[in-house]
Amino acid sequence: MFSKILIANRGEIACRVIKTARRLGIKTVAVYSDADAKARHVAMADEAVHIGGSAARDSYLVVDKILDAARRTGAQAVHPGYGFLSENAGFAEACGKAGIVFIGPPPGAIRAMGSKSEAKKIMEKARVPLVPGYHGDDQAPELLAKEAARIGFPVLIKASAGGGGKGMRVVEEAGKFNDALAGAKREARASFADDHVLVEKYLTRPRHIEIQVFADGHGDCVYLFERDCSIQRRHQKVIEEAPAPNMDPARRKQMGEAAVAAAKAIGYVGAGTVEFIANQDGTFYFMEMNTRLQVEHPVTEAITGQDLVEWQLRVAAGGHLPLKQDELTIDGHAVEVRLYAEDPARNFLPSTGTLVHLRLPEENAHVRVDTGVRQGDTVTPFYDPMIAKVIVHDRDRTSAMRRMAALMAATEVVGVTTNAALLNALCAHPAFVGGEVDTGFIERYRADLFAKAAPAGDRTFAVATLARLLEWREAPVGAPADPHSPWNAQNGFRLLKEGHDEVRWKDGEREVVVIARRRRHGKLGLDLPGGAVEATVRRAGEGRIAVDLGSDSFEAAVVRRTAIDGGIDYTVFAGDGGGRRLRLVDPLDVTQYEAAGADEGAVRSPLPGKIIDLRVKAGDSVSKGQALLVLEAMKMEHTLVAPADGKVKSVRYAVGEQVAEGADLVEFEAG
Repeated sequence: MFSKILIANRGEIACRVIKTARRLGIKTVAVYSDADAKARHVAMADEAVHIGGSAARDSYLVVDKILDAARRTGAQAVHPGYGFLSENAGFAEACGKAGIVFIGPPPGAIRAMGSKSEAKKIMEKARVPLVPGYHGDDQAPELLAKEAARIGFPVLIKASAGGGGKGMRVVEEAGKFNDALAGAKREARASFADDHVLVEKYLTRPRHIEIQVFADGHGDCVYLFERDCSIQRRHQKVIEEAPAPNMDPARRKQMGEAAVAAAKAIGYVGAGTVEFIANQDGTFYFMEMNTRLQVEHPVTEAITGQDLVEWQLRVAAGGHLPLKQDELTIDGHAVEVRLYAEDPARNFLPSTGTLVHLRLPEENAHVRVDTGVRQGDTVTPFYDPMIAKVIVHDRDRTSAMRRMAALMAATEVVGVTTNAALLNALCAHPAFVGGEVDTGFIERYRADLFAKAAPAGDRTFAVATLARLLEWREAPVGAPADPHSPWNAQNGFRLLKEGHDEVRWKDGEREVVVIARRRRHGKLGLDLPGGAVEATVRRAGEGRIAVDLGSDSFEAAVVRRTAIDGGIDYTVFAGDGGGRRLRLVDPLDVTQYEAAGADEGAVRSPLPGKIIDLRVKAGDSVSKGQALLVLEAMKMEHTLVAPADGKVKSVRYAVGEQVAEGADLVEFEAG
């Protein structure tokens, strides 16, 4: 076994590998970019080496820098994690030439599966079922359009060297094919330096089922059952579970054996995932093989009781697989959700910013959390915006989903927008819990899953007000504070009236005034929209407050922060599902009332990125919904459209320019 390994990755991926290495007594070396200098994986590793600038192309994708770090630290092997160079055959070869073990499959296997087109040809020879499509080398747009027509719409354009939904487009009709092809090729080129695509028949209600395979260098290969990854947005996985719902033993064996045949056909060694697209009737087709460990591997670990990173290390060191096929069994059900910094209501637009407050589920016998961030860390535009993976293991699927829904409702994040509410809604949705699973689920139930939040309730206003009063009590006005000055008395005194305080809040466009009346023994009477209630508040541990509200006692978190526009926001986590944000209203601050009249005559950048395509110029007349430009951020393309019919007055940036979040991109005149 190795005594020291280098992890050529970052974030939760590196942290997860470090945990297993530490348990096995293996020293670890982390690498980091400028943006990751204070990252969690850097703090966890035994050693850390700086390898370059924040952009991945300047650091995590530079082979020479990683190999130099391995040589300088005496690492015997490199674990590539998943993503970045994990499926780069050239990197695997370079490791071998440097006398460093690559903890992954042989370069030839990576190369064989690295091209989706070549992979299809190999699978066809191995008699693995294939979806109808075009996988040829001729990339002439006219030929690709002709092949799409032959296959029959809808079709899926997919980057041959791709993954993670990048370089992928669904095309419903012939007239939209050329634009979709251009966009897919641009995205593929930016993400993988290769714009080769394939075209396949797009199944309308497919399931995405993948088989975990593992092979050693002694000729043994097993499958560790399946994972269902059908719940997706923008072709990227949101929820993964194992085993797949409604999977009978005969079909499981058939798919598992097909996956093993695929692995053996390319002389595979190590952990790999064979991905299939399946119809509702159970028929399945080979999609691709990922020659690495997958993000969703923890659900397989949960149901099998195995540590797949440990398997990787033992196989890479020349060992045999720990178990034979007939020794592997399934225990219970596991589900994993990907908690992302993104805004589902804005087409899953990534969200960047500092995690000013972060409270993830606590780990226990049922719950595992894989994360690469801590409170105070920043989600940058340079990398995938995942905050954490939360994994639940329970006796059955219904129990696992119920537990996960509760965990997502209790997750607390302030500083970025997250998909926690969507994850909660998915895991609690009766159709999904009942076993209805396919890649179109989110769009089909969009009205349920993206339901507009109800107005804030009395509990939220009460907790926010109590937190505000606690601030007043603990921070008297005046400098230096004079304890004998009546101006510093925080007792709500009113001449000839009962002592009380007024706190004003805005919940969207709705303004609410809460009256807090002073009682004896530290009690308060709160006049809320729904009526009066008695309350007390005090500080609790870990920055929380303990609240008695009527007959209800609970702990809550209230996070105060200054918004970009200068206003003060209070985000309340009061144990009633998710966080609610209220704006504190200062009657003496006129600027907050003027904000409503701000100029809306510009299309602004929703996040930092680079302009990669302009569709309009000054003087053009446009219609509502018409594409104005394409912004690239976090390796994904985001098309910005006209908010209404009107005229373009000016375009502020050129193709290739970087823009900041909130930058005015196109000056627009409605009408």
